[in-house]
Amino acid sequence: KFEEVNFSYANTKKEAIKNINISIEGSTTVALVGHSGAGKSTIVNLLPRFYDPQKGAVYIDEQDISTVTLSSLRKNISMVSQDVILFDDTVHANIAYANRSASEEQIKKACDFAAADEFIEKLPQKFETIIGENGVRLSGGEKQRISIARAFLKNSPIILLDEATSSLDAESEEKVQNAVMDLTKNRTTLVIAHRLSTIIRADKIILVNR
Repeated sequence: KFEEVNFSYANTKKEAIKNINISIEGSTTVALVGHSGAGKSTIVNLLPRFYDPQKGAVYIDEQDISTVTLSSLRKNISMVSQDVILFDDTVHANIAYANRSASEEQIKKACDFAAADEFIEKLPQKFETIIGENGVRLSGGEKQRISIARAFLKNSPIILLDEATSSLDAESEEKVQNAVMDLTKNRTTLVIAHRLSTIIRADKIILVNR
């Protein structure tokens, strides 16, 4: 629940969001829609506490998230965004980062689930291929599929999707959309999207206006 939430970024006095009141039922999918700059990403970024609101509070299960540790909060949240952060390491290490105790079978299942196994098998050293700083050797769609594989491997109850399929071609998008549907099943999901195919499956649609 977002209760009377206001937020302004440090470099401006203008409020990015003002008097936001949102209630999201557990195990449902809520889509945020609206023009660029309306504050959709700001709302999503407040949940894992990348920022804290200047006014109001955010609650999960009636507990103010500002009163819990960041590690316990973020352990229960997976985020798939258009800006995927990757390390200059192997494909395997980048996916396993989401769950250090995961088995090889679990990692491969996550890749299959995210339709990432197809391109990984074509890489020079497959799972052991070094992808370069921030995944410079991968396409945007390949990066996003790794991000979805990570989210599946983490298996958290809350999923945040910020333009999660923005870099995909039509064929890849269909595969990943199906993966996202499975990923969000029985999980509380907050999704930002401009495409009808993403929004249409939501239980609730919230229009964010400036």
